[in-house]
Amino acid sequence: MTTNTNKPAKSFWIIGVIALIWNAMGIDGYINQAYQTDRFKSMYTEEQLEIIFNLPSWVTAAFAIAVFSSVFACILLLMRKKIAKTFFLIGLLAVIVQTTYNIFMNPGKEMYGAMEYSMLIMIPIFSIFLYWYSKKCADDGILS
Repeated sequence: MTTNTNKPAKSFWIIGVIALIWNAMGIDGYINQAYQTDRFKSMYTEEQLEIIFNLPSWVTAAFAIAVFSSVFACILLLMRKKIAKTFFLIGLLAVIVQTTYNIFMNPGKEMYGAMEYSMLIMIPIFSIFLYWYSKKCADDGILS
């Protein structure tokens, strides 16, 4: 059994917990969208809901893969397991698929507001950062 030789800094734990909360919010968003909850429906117009609820299944699958693999990766990161990097990569690839659809193919992109555009920027950046960070932690011997 391999043990970690490098003690992580406090920033490791802060980043890990913030990442877990961020991605748990993603799961909340996915579940609300998938189950078409009243809370979710209250945030959009009927026209927007029609588009959201008729997304191609591969986009919905990418959303699910992104959030669930990323939460799992966060848990693995906090457990200091090197395999976290693999799950962050899976999440990043799913984010790229979903973001590509939302930027280039989504028929509702004309209805995007400031919030949607900010999320189209923040989600991929955060996903890239978490993959890079987990790779750095693995290379630095913090993860085993």
